Amino acid sequence: MELTILGINGKETGKKVKLNNSIFGIEPNDHAIYLDVKQHLANKRQGTHKTKERAEIKGSTKKIKRQKGTGTARFGDIKNPIFRGGGRTFGPRPRNYGFKLNKKVKQLARASALSYKAKNKQIMVLEDFSLDKPKTGEFADIQKNLNVHDKKSVFILKEKNKNIYLSSRNLQNSKVLTLSELNTYEIMNATALLFVGGSLDVLQSEVTKN
Repeated sequence: MELTILGINGKETGKKVKLNNSIFGIEPNDHAIYLDVKQHLANKRQGTHKTKERAEIKGSTKKIKRQKGTGTARFGDIKNPIFRGGGRTFGPRPRNYGFKLNKKVKQLARASALSYKAKNKQIMVLEDFSLDKPKTGEFADIQKNLNVHDKKSVFILKEKNKNIYLSSRNLQNSKVLTLSELNTYEIMNATALLFVGGSLDVLQSEVTKN
């Protein structure tokens, strides 16, 4: 598959780039995508939830009433979990939700996600551009020229560009990522992927090396 490289004015530059079929033309593996997205979301969870258990509640340890002869159930101290203000039974504890996923599964998931986007014609390639200073309005004009202002768009850069990042962060449904930050979740969550400059060439060359 070939794509025409566009300028930031939305017009064709006359140049074309060929997409590597081993990345953009494979048979997508839905289960690999599911596992990679699940791991990404699990790693983002803080896992700092905590409730106080019986031993952590402040209160007297004196026995409330005698053990036998009351006609009701036996009780210990006021910190009993069945009392209001008592300790929580089997409450949440701090934990790490992350889990391991093999490198090849993650690579398959990303290639599957990119293949879906290529099949749905949601990939664009832009010529390299830069901004002299952070300017949200200027970046918004670029989005309008490319007709992605009303879509969830992800601009993928070869390396960090502070001015482009600052120009985009106040715009809804717009995100700027470097190639190293690109993951399956961001790909699947976007409705328009825009590879800027040589980012596509770097991506395809990395796969060729592997």
